[in-house]
Amino acid sequence: MKTGRIECAVPHGACVYVVQAGGTYNFAMPIRNFIFLVLLLTPPSARLAGQQDSSPDGLSLSRSELPKASLWEPYQFQLEASGGTEPYRWQMIDSSLPKEISANDRGEVSGTFEESGSFGFVMTVTDSGRPAKKRQKGFVIETEVPLTADWKQKAQVSGQRIDGSVIVSNRTGRDFDLTFIVLAVNDIGRATAIGYQHFPLKRDTQEQELPFGDTLSAGNYTVNVDVVGEEPISKRIFRARLVSGRHSIASAP
Repeated sequence: MKTGRIECAVPHGACVYVVQAGGTYNFAMPIRNFIFLVLLLTPPSARLAGQQDSSPDGLSLSRSELPKASLWEPYQFQLEASGGTEPYRWQMIDSSLPKEISANDRGEVSGTFEESGSFGFVMTVTDSGRPAKKRQKGFVIETEVPLTADWKQKAQVSGQRIDGSVIVSNRTGRDFDLTFIVLAVNDIGRATAIGYQHFPLKRDTQEQELPFGDTLSAGNYTVNVDVVGEEPISKRIFRARLVSGRHSIASAP
């Protein structure tokens, strides 16, 4: 072990011995220099941690990404702060939110989204302390994808047939006029319908299953699923598409 010694200018009884954590160095020095040596030997990270622990918690805000919103559904969320002195006062200072969405001085964000997308805004919160603490933070609200489609049972060959099913969801507050069509397209581009439905897909419908399937002649096929939802009030059209291939059907024995 490496050892260093600082000679005492006072009687030995006034000296102290300090061992660095890990037992690397031994020092002997006057008591008046002891505090300085402890600080010198303390790792910088430990000194910073000590400063952080001793600092009181200040005013802080909640998460930046808020719950997703659905088109044409009332949206409401309460922003949260902690630390400082209640009550808090909120103020929006910058925003790309649609005009239908607002935030009050209590931190309540509310309204109804008429357009889909991702929207950011910046809020400032001030506490009631003297002097008052103030914090600023950006937030993001994303809207749900209005119409979604996914495989429930991916298209597969069974003898001379191709069968499968799809789940569709209407994640809005209005009904859709839905058209569901499934085409099996062979190598020369000939399309055969193996599934079709046209019906109202009710608001807030989650994962409604739509089966499809039919018998086909021999050949190789790609299966195209198209889902189209029209919302009559806004006359907006939403689309979703799935593709599955390559499926081979052998000649009948």
